[in-house]
Amino acid sequence: MLFDYFNNGYLYKEDWNCSEHMVAGANYAYKLGLDEKAIKLAAGFGGGMAIGSICGALTGAIMVLGVLFVKERAHESDKIKVLAKELFERYKQSMGDIDCLPLKDKYRTEQIRCRLVILEAARILDDIIARELPGFVAKLG
Repeated sequence: MLFDYFNNGYLYKEDWNCSEHMVAGANYAYKLGLDEKAIKLAAGFGGGMAIGSICGALTGAIMVLGVLFVKERAHESDKIKVLAKELFERYKQSMGDIDCLPLKDKYRTEQIRCRLVILEAARILDDIIARELPGFVAKLG
């Protein structure tokens, strides 16, 4: 799914930030049917929303969860909150933080950029989606 798509060379074919990569990559890997305008919604979330806050790969992943798990609006159920919390907790356990600045200090290099950060967010997102929407995943196969 998304992890494989990124791991097989998709990353950095476009000059996008981490959030844009997650949304655009998920659009392709999960066949979400988003248009270019929808992908632009992720633009301001890169670099921890430009202040080193929550990692753009995570904010992009939350946007993808919203597309997949919110029917009309977030307040219709607590599903999006539960899944977002799981994403953050699992990511922090794996990577040591959820904020951009410490993650960049630990994982970013000029050569691979934020590849490891994005791959881990994609791995966790794939896992959540596979568990929560097995029929959806089977159709992607």
